[in-house]
Amino acid sequence: MPEILASVLDGLLIGLVYGLAAIGLTLIFGVMDVVNLAHGAVIALGMFAVYLLFGAGLHPYLGLFVVALIGLAFGVVVYLVAVRPIINAPPLMTLLSTFSVSMIIIGVGTAVWSTSPYNVNFPVTTLRILGYTVTSARLVAALAAVLVTGFLYYFLYRTTLGKAVRAVANNREAAELMGIPSQQILAISFGIGTALAMLSGALIATLFPFTILSGGIYELKSFVASVLGGLGNPTGALFGGVILGLIEGSVAPFIKISWTNVIEFVIFVLILLFFPTGLFGGRR
Repeated sequence: MPEILASVLDGLLIGLVYGLAAIGLTLIFGVMDVVNLAHGAVIALGMFAVYLLFGAGLHPYLGLFVVALIGLAFGVVVYLVAVRPIINAPPLMTLLSTFSVSMIIIGVGTAVWSTSPYNVNFPVTTLRILGYTVTSARLVAALAAVLVTGFLYYFLYRTTLGKAVRAVANNREAAELMGIPSQQILAISFGIGTALAMLSGALIATLFPFTILSGGIYELKSFVASVLGGLGNPTGALFGGVILGLIEGSVAPFIKISWTNVIEFVIFVLILLFFPTGLFGGRR
């Protein structure tokens, strides 16, 4: 039982990071109805961004702020170049466009870093929580995910710009009639979603080794967490990530780790069949 509880605690902490990744995916979908297939590649970019910053002498946790700014700027550029020209086209067009961005990122990343594993090798301590040992890296990653989510909630519900984002998400035409520059808001929203994806990648890089292809599995986990929480619902996405982490932590002591993904995607299909708006409702 102590081993099971320790595994569940680990799952809870990593689940918060999964939730942060899912928020970036579901925010973009909720605001502009775009399924971002470049999400996994962007997560991998966040991993390598914090790795390069650490190599330049910046502590990984301080590097998070730089990664967020890079992600915001990169997301705005991707929106302007690859998404804005086809924002009103059929959904397949945006799928193909973001998939092309993903392939470009992976192709360039493979040429530069190959597919060899990398890691951010910085000192990590252990802590005792409720009698169980956890690494400081997991605890800090989970706390960072919670703080970023809280800041996003404050931004969306307490600031003028955040309310404009919600207005565009609810009804773009009506928002434009009220004088809200929808294209600028969409660019900012895509930038924020990209920044959240890169932040989650940077946090994951402090926990596990990674390659340029590592973002793929976390993209799939983001989809599962987003569907669990309800597409377009950022708060639900966080809880979806927590549920995903708890599932991983609960089954890890009993089965091979390779089976956890199978269980997650079985749950993914069941949620789609029986709760198509997710456990916490859809767009908010």
